[in-house]
Amino acid sequence: MIEPLYVSGHSPLHRLPAWLKLAALVAAGAGLFLLRDPRWLGAVFALAAALVWSTGVSGVAVWRQVRGLLWVLLAVALFTAVFQGAIEALAVVLRVGAMVGLALAVTLATRTSDLIAVCERVLTPFERIGLIDAGKVALALALALRFVPEIWRNFHEIREAQAARGLGAHPVALIVPLIVLTLKRAQEVSEAIDARSP
Repeated sequence: MIEPLYVSGHSPLHRLPAWLKLAALVAAGAGLFLLRDPRWLGAVFALAAALVWSTGVSGVAVWRQVRGLLWVLLAVALFTAVFQGAIEALAVVLRVGAMVGLALAVTLATRTSDLIAVCERVLTPFERIGLIDAGKVALALALALRFVPEIWRNFHEIREAQAARGLGAHPVALIVPLIVLTLKRAQEVSEAIDARSP
């Protein structure tokens, strides 16, 4: 399996079992929505940043992962500031930033195959009562994790190819070929999941 985000290392975060990291991430996600004080949220954000740094990932790689989110956060912050005030806007930005940082740290320090194995074990009880096929769901998750970085890479390849032809960055010229490639890849994902069926 291709590991698009995993960074090999021996940090304390790397050494923790995948199930514990996922459980902690779920707990942190729930806990962050209970926190309202920006000071506490800032502390969690700082912890998340420290965990990302501890994985040994380069600053350039982190920037590639989060730069698209900055515009979304800016828009959310402005909207929240207008309707709920600057303090609430700061709390929202810190909450989302902390959650993204924690999720990124777990992804950087855990092999995708380990994360998928944990998900499959968690889903096994539902398979026993006939609700789902844990193996197929885990496979779908694995393919989706592989699929997302590929869409981002396709976007950059299309943009660079069109810039080389002097077409500029017209939204329609970027989106149409990206949708075609995405749908083609989605069909391949669907066929791969069907092939897994008994």
